[in-house]
Amino acid sequence: VIAFSDEEGVRFQSTFIGSAAIAGILPVSALQITDKSGVTIQDALKKNSIEVTEEHLQQLRYDPKSVWGYVKIHIEQGPVLEWVGFPLGVVKGIAGQTRLKVTMRGSQGHAGTVPRSMRHDPMAAAAEAIVLITFNLLVCTVGEISTWPSASNVIPGQVTFTVDLRAIDDMGREAVVCELSNRLYQICDRRSVSCTIDRKHDANAVICDSELTSKLKSAAYLGLKRMTGSVQDEVPVLMSGAGHDAMALSHLTKVGMLFVRCRGGISHFPEEHVLDDDVWASGLAILAFIDSALDWNIFFDITVYI
Repeated sequence: VIAFSDEEGVRFQSTFIGSAAIAGILPVSALQITDKSGVTIQDALKKNSIEVTEEHLQQLRYDPKSVWGYVKIHIEQGPVLEWVGFPLGVVKGIAGQTRLKVTMRGSQGHAGTVPRSMRHDPMAAAAEAIVLITFNLLVCTVGEISTWPSASNVIPGQVTFTVDLRAIDDMGREAVVCELSNRLYQICDRRSVSCTIDRKHDANAVICDSELTSKLKSAAYLGLKRMTGSVQDEVPVLMSGAGHDAMALSHLTKVGMLFVRCRGGISHFPEEHVLDDDVWASGLAILAFIDSALDWNIFFDITVYI
């Protein structure tokens, strides 16, 4: 049993740290990534009496020949299954992700004494940029923003915000990142502020293994039939907009995922909720999947948040 660390990438803005190490794709340079306080991943590990070197990382990597596949159960983290009225769904692919950190710098000044025409206001530039970003055709999110010196009567000298972009089409996502970057530079030039864009994370889209997907779909049907006696509709097949450790494990082995319906599509929040019957249905589905593959050597990650 393995508990992967930092799938979300919240502290260090670098996702899949644990699963990437197991898959053998975590570079030794990742140990020098810092959090907001300047603490590196390596520092955090040392504080917990864990010494990690490049040699240690190589030893963590699983032998691909020892793993048949990777299957994960997870709440959908979206509203689709609830909307269609079905407790389970099979994942056909996971959207690729890019995370950016945008820093805009201008001239700090008094809110009452600097005329609008003479301002170099990074907050105004950031506001214009954020509207542009969130109205993009891709799924783009600005989830974090900070200002300095952050006083109500002071024109900020610096504004920093994050950008999260997701798409199943990697080339399309890269094109949007390039276009958005150019547009942000243009906004800042026009408003006489500087702009720095740092790419904090990139992950290509992952298409789930067709064989695993087919077997999971059949298993979900059998599990639901065992629970309810009959199943009238076909098991939905969905894309995952959320990232998962399966993205890293796809470099090691074939992957498949099963989604469980959640109320309102809410996740990472106290109101996150899954029906007991839906959890039971997912358990019956995975048992049916295992029954059909008793001779397989499968690497399972059953992750259902309640």
